Amino acid sequence: MRRSRASFWGLVAALLAIALGGFVALFRMLSGPVHPSAPRAVTPPAVTAPSGEGAAWAVFFTRPEEPAAATLRGGPDAALAQAIIGAGRQVDVAAYDLNLWSLRDALLTVARRGVPVRVVAESDHLDRPEFQDLRTAGIPVVGDGREGLMHHKFVVIDGYEVWTGSMNFTLNGAYRNDNNLLRLRSLRLAEDYTAEFEEMFSDHHFGPDVGESTPYPQVSLNGRPVEVWFSPDDHPLTRLLNLMGRAQKQVLFLAFNFTDDTLAARLMALHAQGVEVRGVFEAQQVAYSQGNEYRRLREAGVPVRLDGNPHRMHHKVFIVDGRWVVTGSYNFTRSAEERNDENVLILDDPDLAALYTAEFERVWALAQP
Repeated sequence: MRRSRASFWGLVAALLAIALGGFVALFRMLSGPVHPSAPRAVTPPAVTAPSGEGAAWAVFFTRPEEPAAATLRGGPDAALAQAIIGAGRQVDVAAYDLNLWSLRDALLTVARRGVPVRVVAESDHLDRPEFQDLRTAGIPVVGDGREGLMHHKFVVIDGYEVWTGSMNFTLNGAYRNDNNLLRLRSLRLAEDYTAEFEEMFSDHHFGPDVGESTPYPQVSLNGRPVEVWFSPDDHPLTRLLNLMGRAQKQVLFLAFNFTDDTLAARLMALHAQGVEVRGVFEAQQVAYSQGNEYRRLREAGVPVRLDGNPHRMHHKVFIVDGRWVVTGSYNFTRSAEERNDENVLILDDPDLAALYTAEFERVWALAQP
């Protein structure tokens, strides 16, 4: 009898062990490894639309106010890292700054697989361990070596896919600051960004050292025009003033730094003409940057607010008449126009404009008058 009972309880223990082992294996499979370079499946602090592998564009917004952002996982960098890992021919990176392990590890992974990886960086940040890790692995990293900024934040993958926007490739950029990251698929657009990259990487032309002209200043995505402007070569301010001059109903803007007098004057004129003008400024820049236009616009009666993010509201965005979107690395300053290496996209797409408008309203609602 004792032997029978022992056998029975032994069988029960064995079955429980098998069930527990299966549960643990299932949990590990679903949760995945916990490592900054391999994000866990959390609710991402970003939105993207439209979905689908073949979409010509997708936009990602950081969500610093959401609890998921505190995990430092699953943000816009996760999507970019996945795209880099999928590269088959070449990856070119122009990075003002880099400390995201997700992107560092993605670049190391494709380089080990034999895919050529090249990097251009702002020299002030070349002492970052992440840049040093890339160099140690044999990835060429070129600094601008000058006083002006190499302020780009773009990646070109396989001569076809471009990622760009306001988001620096840093923990702050992806998880603490308000930013946008735009993915576009176009051979011609990729050729434009590759030409800009080659000027810096191969020819060592930075800032006012004018290189070759942009191969395709205007391209088409989904039948909608997209303009490509590089600063200081192309002087984007002239085009921005022209675009604002065409506004009929509404101009919304999000500005990390805004010190350009002529652009502010154009907005004040539009406001006086009855065009709805609203904007959010980065509060710390208003407090410390010389010549910031916040007070001037406010005194002219333009509804402007100071952002509510305790870190940074880092967007550089205009939305005009619910149709045009201006985005990129370009702050609305003289330095961006005349000294720094910057990129600006102007996209005529109401669907994209609706997403950026929703982001504007989110930031506006959190901002302070």
